[in-house]
Amino acid sequence: MGIHKELLDILACPKCKGEIHLNEEENGLICDECKLLYEIKDEIPILLIDEAISID
Repeated sequence: MGIHKELLDILACPKCKGEIHLNEEENGLICDECKLLYEIKDEIPILLIDEAISID
């Protein structure tokens, strides 16, 4: 799976505008501040707050 580093560098959490990073499986982006996981489907990050998964 490949999300380009350049894209990852400019993406931000849509809720708090903080930094997000790839999870270990590289199938989602995590915001540590909001405790949310944004899934990556077909190499496209789904950055919709309503579709984010809580990782409490």
